[in-house]
Amino acid sequence: MKILVINCGSSSLKYQLIDMENEDVLAKGLVERIGIEGSRIKHETTGKDKKVIETPMQDHKKALELVMDSLTNEEYGAIASLDEIGAVGHRVVHGGEDFADSVIIDEKVLKAIEDNVEIAPLHNPPNIMGIKACEKLLPNVKEVAVFDTAFHQTMPAKSYIYALPYEYYEKYKVRRYGFHGTSHKYITNRAADMLGKDVNEVNLITCHLGNGSSICAVENGKSKDTSMGFTPLEGLAMGTRSGDLDPAILPFIMEKENLDPEEINNVINKKSGVLGISGISSDFRDLESAAEEGNERAKLALDIFEKRVRGYIGNYMTQLDHVDAIVFTAGVGENSIEMRESICKDLKIFGIEVDKERNNVRGEEKVISSDNSKIKVLVIPTNEELMIARDTEELVEK
Repeated sequence: MKILVINCGSSSLKYQLIDMENEDVLAKGLVERIGIEGSRIKHETTGKDKKVIETPMQDHKKALELVMDSLTNEEYGAIASLDEIGAVGHRVVHGGEDFADSVIIDEKVLKAIEDNVEIAPLHNPPNIMGIKACEKLLPNVKEVAVFDTAFHQTMPAKSYIYALPYEYYEKYKVRRYGFHGTSHKYITNRAADMLGKDVNEVNLITCHLGNGSSICAVENGKSKDTSMGFTPLEGLAMGTRSGDLDPAILPFIMEKENLDPEEINNVINKKSGVLGISGISSDFRDLESAAEEGNERAKLALDIFEKRVRGYIGNYMTQLDHVDAIVFTAGVGENSIEMRESICKDLKIFGIEVDKERNNVRGEEKVISSDNSKIKVLVIPTNEELMIARDTEELVEK
């Protein structure tokens, strides 16, 4: 079966066409600036030259039409006909409390996704647009929704209820939801394979570290706690997001700077994190280079990020009766040798020890802990698209 994986943003669309017989990526691409001047598609079919097409795209339906045309193009396409697409898997950011797993999309599911727009106003609307566009372009093909929040629906109430008046949870569903669930689920399955354990018996601390970052405590293959909360803003200091902070800071700054709620939300989501601390960049590679050149604020930003990561790892150590492995993934986790070493060097109290030579790796699956380490440390490149495709195939074949 060939599965088309779709990930719609507000003005962008990422896609992959995967042949599930051997899980090969047949084609992939990115549509940028949908509804904005200068829109274009970057398409790549495996074994063929990349193709960049600049053309106006007023909405996601038009963008998906161009994706379908690119996939079936005689010169640079990957398939002869759209009939070869067996199913479509959609990344949907927020499923709220409605979904604890991926589901085939029907009217009821689409209504539930729409109902969750209130708590995911930036993410769910473009996800819905992608689903509706595919309905029109591939009317006879089943679509599956794979939710970022679903993996974390196994958290107990003590992990997801905030210390606010309980009525806010009852009336408005204000609670911890967690995100990056598709990545944490993929990493959990791969780590179990690497450790030679049944996924339902593995305990992990998975560290998805990138421009957006989250950590998850995994008990018996299921999410027990995670660092992101009601929104993807809570937890670690990230590229541009503040992460954890004293909530009283917000009204204080709003009053001092004369900011309205939308403006302060923009500050803590887009101007904070390591960008706000360093004043240089949200890219960790830039910060590492600047720190090496003696920039103290860049070094401070990295130190704060590392401290937060270690703090969550330490927290989750106390929630699990044992830990089989700590796993690093995503852009920073997979590629920053220095960051992994810095995080782990102060975890010796738990018997964790990273081997310097083994840790000298970027973007590869590997055990990087020493033979003496009481807990294994792994690097596993994440593959959310493949996880979406696997869930889609399983549901459609049922």
